[in-house]
Amino acid sequence: MNQTIDKMNKMRLTLMAQIHHQRMVENLHQEYTVDEYTTMLVDQEWEQRQNNKIKRLISNARFRTHASITDIDYKTSRALDKDLINKLALLNFIKQRHNIILTGPTGIGKSYLAQAIGNQACMQGHKTYYQNTARFISVLKYAKIDGSYLQQLKKLNKVQVLILDDFGLSKMDSKEREILMDIIEQRHETSSTIIASQIPISKWFDIIGEGTIADAILDRIITSAYRLELKGKSLRKNNII
Repeated sequence: MNQTIDKMNKMRLTLMAQIHHQRMVENLHQEYTVDEYTTMLVDQEWEQRQNNKIKRLISNARFRTHASITDIDYKTSRALDKDLINKLALLNFIKQRHNIILTGPTGIGKSYLAQAIGNQACMQGHKTYYQNTARFISVLKYAKIDGSYLQQLKKLNKVQVLILDDFGLSKMDSKEREILMDIIEQRHETSSTIIASQIPISKWFDIIGEGTIADAILDRIITSAYRLELKGKSLRKNNII
């Protein structure tokens, strides 16, 4: 038994080794057939690894708050389409390589919804990354200076769901436009991007600037995007999500 447990640990089957040791010591393994016992050990190890993977994905996503699809408030009037949210929660948009655009006034819950969908993606094993748009582009600006820009884009290419929050709060300069174009072009028809903005889509063209580039960016973002336009008053006063 000790040799078997030692081999399990060396193969990093830690939980399987622990359960096997416990069952053997307590003589509980006899309650199972060989197939049942093997299945039980494998299932326990698999479940733990999946749980660890989910925890790692959620941690690496860098969400600003813990948000969950099940905790979304539908009672408050804000033009929130429950059927569409439930549809997006199935995550078929990731398989389709489609985007999601959330717009509406400040405090209406756009960030929470974006992160709730992102959390759902992590729960299903999809690599997700949440960032404030302006801060993220600033980081990539610096990456161009220190020579790590292409490496950063390569890492971003592995992200299945990118969440860009607070998009378009200020007009972009030429370097910011180029960076946004690189991000969107790289992700177009290969992965999904969720954008949350208090600025209506109709004003994004002027915010991005430089007609040709703005057209190219918006075409790639909007053409294959689910849109949720929220309305109403800020929910932050009452701490409503």
